[in-house]
Amino acid sequence: MSVYRTSSDEDTIELGRVIARTLPAKACVLLIGNLGAGKTTLAKGIIQGLGFAEPEEVASPTYTLIHEYGEGRVYHIDLYRLDRIDQVATLGLDDIFDREAVVLIEWGERFPELMPAHRMEIHLTAIGTDERQIETKNHL
Repeated sequence: MSVYRTSSDEDTIELGRVIARTLPAKACVLLIGNLGAGKTTLAKGIIQGLGFAEPEEVASPTYTLIHEYGEGRVYHIDLYRLDRIDQVATLGLDDIFDREAVVLIEWGERFPELMPAHRMEIHLTAIGTDERQIETKNHL
């Protein structure tokens, strides 16, 4: 487990770039935190660090549920708007988890029975306006 502190969106994006360098080509990463904790901001850095999009090209998939980058090499998924397992099942997560891809999932902790055991969990906590505490737990 590692604990980091960031003091701006730029710091959080940079930490995402650093985390990206540690990820294997096939990985599931749960981004866990309250609304406004910085999950999408960290995802911007991870996706950029993997070389598939610039931060300004990465948006929260809250309404589309899934964004794909690098022709299926990275998936950014947001389960916030889903309430039931049968809703999540329609997304085809099992197929996505089988691919050689990095899968970033916001709000995945709401459906633990659907998440792979081999994963990284990143817990984000807002401390004040711009400061974040970011804790990584690697189960890869």
